[in-house]
Amino acid sequence: MTMIDIYNEIENGERISKVECIELLKKGDFLKLGELAGKICFKKHPKRVVTFILDTNINYTNVCYARCSFCAFYRNKTDKDTYTLSIDELKSKIKDAEKKGVTTALIQGGLNPDLPYSYYLDLVSELSKSSVYVHAFSPPEIDLMSKISKKSIKEVFSDLNQAGLKTMPGGGAEILSEPVRSKISPKKINTERWLEIMEEAHNLGIKTTATMMFGHIETDEDIAEHLENIRSLQDKTGGFSAFIAWDFKKENNELGKQVTKTVSGIDYLKIVAVSRIYLDNFDNIQASWASQGKDVGEVALHFGANDMGSMLVEENVMRQAGFRAESTTKEIASIIKKAGFKPALRTTDYKIIDYL
Repeated sequence: MTMIDIYNEIENGERISKVECIELLKKGDFLKLGELAGKICFKKHPKRVVTFILDTNINYTNVCYARCSFCAFYRNKTDKDTYTLSIDELKSKIKDAEKKGVTTALIQGGLNPDLPYSYYLDLVSELSKSSVYVHAFSPPEIDLMSKISKKSIKEVFSDLNQAGLKTMPGGGAEILSEPVRSKISPKKINTERWLEIMEEAHNLGIKTTATMMFGHIETDEDIAEHLENIRSLQDKTGGFSAFIAWDFKKENNELGKQVTKTVSGIDYLKIVAVSRIYLDNFDNIQASWASQGKDVGEVALHFGANDMGSMLVEENVMRQAGFRAESTTKEIASIIKKAGFKPALRTTDYKIIDYL
């Protein structure tokens, strides 16, 4: 099958295979992929509205036993600069966020086995009393909660749901391909477990996002495997609200010493386009301007993205890796308008709050 044949399949609205996805990643014409992805996005979002959210990322602890080679954020529990926020400290951060007009708090932390199960339930219960929406945890954290509590994943989600948890971010995915995970995060849950936890969340009505971190030791085949895994689960549950890809940051981590390649804006935009094409059952693809910069984020809106992600009032993980992007609501709205779209603030579940 030639590239022209694959392009024609996409034009005709046909679902492409994993093998064809690999061909697009290896040989796809950059501008053609952008054109195809843009058309698909317009069919899904004909009103040309591009959304974003005003949120903050709060990391409740930097203690983590997984010690992933790509992470600059984690600390061993014996390190001098470790921290674990109390529930009262978290409540104080939420109050500060409220004052700034933040609508959502994305709350995640390291895998700290010394935290009791009650901590996580209290976190959700107490923070959910504010006007800020709590979007918390990730599959590795849920797995840890299951081990600590000696409860099943279903029981853990049931407890969290009763405490107030309605949605969960898609962290801890990195690349859902075992040859890669076994090298960059061997102590973290494997692909099968990540998918199992996400499926259980979806079955209980907890919507999640799906993420991917690329630009390190993965191959095009690994990226296609990742996309196939989440597309297959989406076919089964329909529980993913969005897909977000970002590039690996080399600074201040072990993996960065091994990686020689650098992800360019073109590399990133190609991933966005292929994701939009391959993930035909996902409504929302995010442009990660906080990872690649605002100019690339703007162009991504013409390569299949329909969402500009978040304002990141507080962000710690990428900052530890030497990368920090900042913006304002007015600036993001201006970027969206400049690209020819209508900006709108949204909720975590992609409901429009206000047009700007």
